[in-house]
Amino acid sequence: MQRLEKGVDRDELRAEGTTAAVIDASFSVEPGQIFVVMGLSGSGKSTLLRMLNGLLEPTAGHVRFDGQDLTELAPAELRAVRSQKISMVFQHFALFPHRSVLENAGYGLEVQGVPRAERERRALEALELAGLAGWEKSWPDELSGGMQQRVGLARALATDADLLLMDESFSALDPLIRRDMQDQLLELQKRLKKTIVFITHDLNEAMRLGDRIAVMRDGRIVQIGTSEDILVTPANDYVASFTQDVDRSRVLTAGAIMADADTVTAAPAATKSGEKSLGKAARTEREILDAAPAVVGADTPIIELFTPCATSTEPVAVTDAAGKLVGVVPRERLLAVLGEPMSPAAPRDAADEDEGKVSAHA
Repeated sequence: MQRLEKGVDRDELRAEGTTAAVIDASFSVEPGQIFVVMGLSGSGKSTLLRMLNGLLEPTAGHVRFDGQDLTELAPAELRAVRSQKISMVFQHFALFPHRSVLENAGYGLEVQGVPRAERERRALEALELAGLAGWEKSWPDELSGGMQQRVGLARALATDADLLLMDESFSALDPLIRRDMQDQLLELQKRLKKTIVFITHDLNEAMRLGDRIAVMRDGRIVQIGTSEDILVTPANDYVASFTQDVDRSRVLTAGAIMADADTVTAAPAATKSGEKSLGKAARTEREILDAAPAVVGADTPIIELFTPCATSTEPVAVTDAAGKLVGVVPRERLLAVLGEPMSPAAPRDAADEDEGKVSAHA
């Protein structure tokens, strides 16, 4: 650690037989948030995840969860936190082949000592949430890969843990099944509002799932931000290389690219003498809304703006939840952001975030 602080390269330490897996990683996760950690193999993301539930102890630093510092808990206390408040969904399912789907889903409750009738009831509810109602008596080898992963998800949900840790949970699945599991997770999150830390090496998956994303390289977090932050204002060339093949139209939203409503002007008005007045007057909110080919929310993906912008020269109107006009998307602006980066803005940094339910500094 002292040598790293003095600027010794990580690769030099590795050549000497020491691996600095996670270096000075600091971040917080808010309640109900999906926080995605992404990076290539060997970047340190899985090691980071295992520190969050105490499977690995950080050499220095702290992991705070719900007011407790996990690095200071006694082994029995840490096991209690892991069994009751933190659940993990593994990449390779980790199902017991000799247990039924129902028994696998209820295993975490069995470890907690929950009576059989209660754990079966809760396991059944979790299986239904995961889309596996009717499969509870089946065996793992009778299920497809996607269904087996759903059992793993149901097992995590059955414990009603506050925090879900998901270590590349969908990466072993075929693309179509993987997309289905992403849909399933997003649908569950709308209903359950869990706090989730999700590990992936796939940027498209990260941008689809993450409320915030941390990009890791060589053990360090090089950028933290929303999917729009990562895509529009990458912190460096490494992050930019990840984003070059991303479909911007499905990631960027109307709110991210909209212009101020006062930029929309009316045509020059005619005077009583028949002459037109000089200049153009800003339109009222009502005039903009009436003329707009579509009215959308700020979180609408810009792919949904193509048709209205193609059929009208008027800008698309963007409103908030109360229906108040907050901006407009002119056709020219939509085309510009698809081909060129938007004006740079300072990426959001972990240090700027309020401390949330889960925080870590390692």
